Amino acid sequence: MTRATPTRALPTPELIALLAMLAATVAFSIDSMLPALPEIGREFTPDNLNNAQLIVTSFVLGLGVGTFFTGPLSDAFGRRPVIFAGMALYILASIFAYFAQSLEWVLIARAVQGLGAAGPRVVAMAIVRDLYAGREMARIMSFMMMVFVLVPAIAPSMGAGLIALAGWRSIFLVFVIFSVAGSAWLYLRQPESLPIEERHPFAVPHIWAALKEIAQHPMVRLSILVQTLSMGMLFGAISTSQQIFDITFDQGAHFHLWFGGIAIFSGSASVLNAALVVRLGMRKMVQGMLTAQAVLSGAMICVWLADFPQEIAFAAFLIWTASIFFQAGLTIGNLNALAMEPMGHIAGVAASAISGFATVFAVVVAVPAGLAFDGTPLPLAIGTFLAAVIAVALVHKMRKLERPAQAATGPSSSP
Repeated sequence: MTRATPTRALPTPELIALLAMLAATVAFSIDSMLPALPEIGREFTPDNLNNAQLIVTSFVLGLGVGTFFTGPLSDAFGRRPVIFAGMALYILASIFAYFAQSLEWVLIARAVQGLGAAGPRVVAMAIVRDLYAGREMARIMSFMMMVFVLVPAIAPSMGAGLIALAGWRSIFLVFVIFSVAGSAWLYLRQPESLPIEERHPFAVPHIWAALKEIAQHPMVRLSILVQTLSMGMLFGAISTSQQIFDITFDQGAHFHLWFGGIAIFSGSASVLNAALVVRLGMRKMVQGMLTAQAVLSGAMICVWLADFPQEIAFAAFLIWTASIFFQAGLTIGNLNALAMEPMGHIAGVAASAISGFATVFAVVVAVPAGLAFDGTPLPLAIGTFLAAVIAVALVHKMRKLERPAQAATGPSSSP
């Protein structure tokens, strides 16, 4: 006997947990692979170990490309079917990666994994937009981002344990188990959030019209650009951190513990954001954190160039790396909410376009900093500093756009 599709709305705490688990597919797929990068590099590309970083960015690139399609598909066919289809593709790619015998084939499998992971990642945000609006939507996204940031606390340790027990390929089997569990929870508990009468056909003219509307909205454009830079800083730190811990500071054996501690600390950013965003507004939170990031990245550059003792340099690096993850918890969810707020009538296409552009171009920001690794954190620090300075300038422009709207409708309208 087939179980009927659930129709009762989930309690908010369970909904947050479910959507956070679905969205965490991305973080889990990235961070649990980090301890495996040295072994993958030695096995597949011993002459250029930096190439192993592409295990991270190939997944992110596939994620960004897939993101363009999942939103419109979910607008046409509903949220649940698109998540299930994405999870199925993710599972097949994980199995393929398990058996792959060259770096090229692993990278292809990782890109396809990213395509599949785009389903739960984007559609989870569209479900939030279906059910919530405004600052309450930002609060829910903040709790989801808390899980996104906290997953790295356990994922690298889990990856390291799996490598020790069964080799790096076993991580792909755990991806399969994780995806099956999330899909089953969704199937059994979460009803469809997009009614049939509110769906839009998957038609190129509709998608093109929606993209034009997104491109013509100045606040959405700026939100996407700032999110691109913020995500680029995060992905750059993630893809390079293992090498810096190992090669620069001789902490490779303890990398998963240091990384987990940083993630636990930085996870408090989303809790802080959820507590403050309703009172202060999203733009103020973003502007404050990005300004702090520019200052901290500049300080990291100075510490390294001043040739401080190794112990001081390592402490500075830990604080600075934690600030990058902390920044993610205070910016990405808010920037998503800012971009999505005027786009509720085309939530699926908007979620796809916003996340797609931000993710693909975040790879463009992250890859050069990663491949420029020279045995020191300096290339990453310089890249992060430049990205933060540009992001602060863009947020300042957002604030200037906000002021005429406040004058016309009153300060209470400001997000």
